[in-house]
Amino acid sequence: MTLLNDREWRGNIFTGAWRPAQGGTAPVTSPTTGSELGLIGSAGAADVTDAAERAAKAQKDWAARSFEERAAVLRRAGAEFEDKADEIASWLRAEAGSAAGKAGFEVHLAVTEAYESAALASQPTGEVLRSAQPRLSLARRVPVGGIGVIAPFNFPLILGMRSVAPALALGNAVVLKPDPRTAVSGGAVIAEVFREAGLPEGVLQVLPGGTEAGSQLVADPNVAVISFTGSTAAGRKVGEAAGRHLKRAHLELGGNSPLIVLDDADVDRAASVGAWGSFLHQGQICMTTGRHLVHESLAEAYVDKLAAKADALTVGDPDQEGVALGPIIDIGQRDRVHDLVTRSVEAGATVRAGGTYDAQFYRPTVLERVTAGTPAFEEEVFGPVAPVITFSTLDEAAEIAAAGDYGLSLGILTGNPMRGMELADRIPSGIVHINDQTVDDEAVAPFGGVGASGTGARFGGTRANLEAFTETQWVTMQSEIQRYPF
Repeated sequence: MTLLNDREWRGNIFTGAWRPAQGGTAPVTSPTTGSELGLIGSAGAADVTDAAERAAKAQKDWAARSFEERAAVLRRAGAEFEDKADEIASWLRAEAGSAAGKAGFEVHLAVTEAYESAALASQPTGEVLRSAQPRLSLARRVPVGGIGVIAPFNFPLILGMRSVAPALALGNAVVLKPDPRTAVSGGAVIAEVFREAGLPEGVLQVLPGGTEAGSQLVADPNVAVISFTGSTAAGRKVGEAAGRHLKRAHLELGGNSPLIVLDDADVDRAASVGAWGSFLHQGQICMTTGRHLVHESLAEAYVDKLAAKADALTVGDPDQEGVALGPIIDIGQRDRVHDLVTRSVEAGATVRAGGTYDAQFYRPTVLERVTAGTPAFEEEVFGPVAPVITFSTLDEAAEIAAAGDYGLSLGILTGNPMRGMELADRIPSGIVHINDQTVDDEAVAPFGGVGASGTGARFGGTRANLEAFTETQWVTMQSEIQRYPF
């Protein structure tokens, strides 16, 4: 039995059941072939208003249920992801252009997110406080109420689930707006999984849509917290709009993450790490290794090996066996990637591999003779491009890596891990990996960046999820009514 029934979701949005959107419909398109995979509802502002109101009503009963009931729904959702893994992965390949390995890994992350969130439901949510008065004083975590989740196209399933699952486990209702380019794998799949898992109707609303829907979600009075994953430019607008409405906005934004290869690193392993960090999912990952900082003594060998790996990777239809990289999500993004490469070459960089494309398939690209002002080094590329710059001293490496506005992830490769950790202390970053590349994510670990990369570790792990999706309430209790002199 399949998870998705085209006759139900075709042309519709999800409000506990599939129904037509007041905003009309939008095509579901394959970036690989350009063909239409189906139609899905496209939510407008009125759809969001209705959905947020329904979610607010459903949330009260959901929050009143026992943590065992909420945990059971999350466990069943995890089992449903496991049972329908092949079907879900096929949608990630078709709609998001995910290679087979990436698609399978993303489904696995969704499974772990569901199970970890099931465990979150039973975590302690308060503490007893000392008080100068003869009373019981405590701080407890209570559900926020309505959570608005705005998810991107690149890892549509897990970057939706990373907020949806813990928010539900803690007793909230959720209105999810997936990117319209991945409305099935990032929206319809999640809706159907939770429906099959027995989530009460109305607790989860899934509304694919564009800017109008996103703006209304941020503004709607029934949505108390916004969880946004996307570009820094869009995140600034979301944060500003949420601030006007006195709402918390958890922002997981862009990055230009450095990988530093020290002079005592194993060059063969370093090149493998660098290739994975820059080329996985066509470089369309916020944590992608965007800057390769290589000690001058290793630079020539590193570039040779990295370019050889790039040349050996197969780019094409993700449904074909052996394909490592699929298509860029759309032509506009492909053109942006190529523009950055072209401007970088005009600025003095040399293409050692790639730099070309066919349709939406961009070859993995290695740039050498890169300087601090090179466009592909300064800007987030969001494509399979590896700019390599050299350094002479640790001070120089720290200065180059710390430059710029982003601070999401940092990788340092070295034969001496303590030396790597000392260097990491000098570079602002929300995530640090010693002897690994910059792309990693686990449901049990806090995730988030600093600076232009976001508002800190707001997702993952018990503490971060509690802070993101609950409010702290102070409660006191006395055996008798307090007496006052009035």
